[in-house]
Amino acid sequence: MKRLELIATLTAVLLVAAALPARAQGKPNVMTTTEDLASIAREIGGDRIAVDSIARGYQDPHFVEAKPSFILKLQRADLLVVVGRELEIGWLPPLIQQSRNARIQPGANGYLDASLQATILEIPQGQVTRAMGDVHPQGNPHYWLDPVNGKIIAQAIAGKLSQLRPNDKSYFDQRVTDFTNRLNEAEKRWLATIAPYKGLKVVTYHRSFPNFTERFGLDVIGYVEPRPGIPPSPSHTLELIQEMKRQNVKIILVEPYFDLKTPNAIGRGTGARVVVLAPSVGGTKDVPDYFKLFEYDINLIVAAIRETGAK
Repeated sequence: MKRLELIATLTAVLLVAAALPARAQGKPNVMTTTEDLASIAREIGGDRIAVDSIARGYQDPHFVEAKPSFILKLQRADLLVVVGRELEIGWLPPLIQQSRNARIQPGANGYLDASLQATILEIPQGQVTRAMGDVHPQGNPHYWLDPVNGKIIAQAIAGKLSQLRPNDKSYFDQRVTDFTNRLNEAEKRWLATIAPYKGLKVVTYHRSFPNFTERFGLDVIGYVEPRPGIPPSPSHTLELIQEMKRQNVKIILVEPYFDLKTPNAIGRGTGARVVVLAPSVGGTKDVPDYFKLFEYDINLIVAAIRETGAK
């Protein structure tokens, strides 16, 4: 009987040890709201941190189902990195509150809004009303789609990690320098690849790509949505088709979580190519990290331009 009790006790101890958060083993436990932020955090933290994200890259980050498992993950977090600009406002606040983790409450040392130093576009001027659609009063939150902002995010994460683990500051500083240098070189390649098509007119479904299109020289002349978050109507679709014909627009950029019925209809009516871009790391199996995100999207756009003869 004693032997069975001993075995049961040892088993329980092993199970508890396996469930211990990473910080008990000496690694800060970093939670991010998106896979983009998680990818950058892994670049900076290396093997000195444990990283997980809540939203998957193929999901619309505005609408994430709040699962009990997310609360458990947040309970164990030493650092929470958020996109901010109210991107997660519909689902994150209750999760943080229910986690009862003082370390990651807004304003605490373990809470990082990655947008604070980034370049934010489309900040509304004047009063914002529901008639304008799902407009973000603090500006467009898809800022990670500019590699320049990726470098700013990396610096912010390095700063927080250094606060959590001061003895590892030189390690995090070296990794952020290495990440920045590699991203600088990659950005030169991406800009050179798309440079022949600078000023090309495109249409996007949602306002997910302003930072991307501005950085890489594309001109967005319209949207499949009549207003942000408002489904396309027949009248707006007809107007968009007419405008695309007038300006000879041959590229429609669409996020993977939107229905392709209307974009495909617009494509048939204009001869345009519908290109499903990855708006985030993990948006497709071919985009496992932050570098692949840009390579994948730029290669898709360039291939579509060549196929359609867009100018």
